[in-house]
Amino acid sequence: MRDLSVSQPDLQQGTVPKAKARHNKNKTLYKMRSLLLGRQGNDGWLMKTIIYVLLISTGFIYLYPLLFMVSQSFKSLDDLLDPTVAWIPRSFYWKNYVQAWNVLDYVNTLGSTLLNSVLPAVAQTISCAIVGYGFAKYKFPGKSILFGLMLITFIVPKQVIMIPMFLLFKQYGMLETPLPFIIPGLFAQGLRSALFILIYYQFFRTIPVALEEAAQIDGAGALKTFFRIILPISVPAVVVVFLFSMVWHWNETYLASLYLGNAMTTLPLELKTFNDSFKAMYTGSSTITDVNESIRMAGTLLIVLPLLVLYLFAQKRFTQVVDKTGLTGE
Repeated sequence: MRDLSVSQPDLQQGTVPKAKARHNKNKTLYKMRSLLLGRQGNDGWLMKTIIYVLLISTGFIYLYPLLFMVSQSFKSLDDLLDPTVAWIPRSFYWKNYVQAWNVLDYVNTLGSTLLNSVLPAVAQTISCAIVGYGFAKYKFPGKSILFGLMLITFIVPKQVIMIPMFLLFKQYGMLETPLPFIIPGLFAQGLRSALFILIYYQFFRTIPVALEEAAQIDGAGALKTFFRIILPISVPAVVVVFLFSMVWHWNETYLASLYLGNAMTTLPLELKTFNDSFKAMYTGSSTITDVNESIRMAGTLLIVLPLLVLYLFAQKRFTQVVDKTGLTGE
């Protein structure tokens, strides 16, 4: 039998100190790792610093044009010509906005722009929701073929169907009115409708079937189930589709100039002729000789301002509805 009396001092004098030193070393490394990376590997100050640096850098890339636009729009002609004035003007020159407002005929033009963007966006949001729900929840012959054909329409350039659509709208007397945008939106055929149908399709597939079955047990039909049960819990998809649809209709200048002609105009269309309109309005003025960069920046900011307000509102609303909606598919 081995004599343990010899190994006991060795255990006390050699092994224990080494184990304690190893434990202290591991404890120190754990503290350093927790400090740098956090206990979960992604909540330490090092990871937070990297994330904030990336967010600030990316945010600055997107915010720089807007900040430059705001800074330039408040500069007077003297500040523009002074190389020492970089970002902050000596005084806020509000006359740039007054002139841009008059050139754009802002109130009337904003009304026609909203008419050609909000109404088609509402129609497209509802119609695409119905089509997306049909593809997501119902089975019918040729469903895969129709779905594939619908997706193909997304890659077809609008220039290909521009002339046939123009002749069709001319035949039905819809030109120089918002109808060329509203009517296709009512039948899920507006701008980028295939993408919106796909968004709804993917979202509706995550809705539990038990909700529809419970509605059917209570005696609700297909339409009542859709409008009373499905749509209220699909607000995130509705907000996203409406936001994108309105922005794309708002920024559409190619088809708008073709369909509206000279009868109506929109703010983006007025921006294309801003210089000529300014010269025609202020020709012969003793204090204004030509349009400068500050006036153009003021006009541009007035045009994008409604979209900025819409984005701020939609972002807050979208975050709220996502927090309140926690559905998983079955």
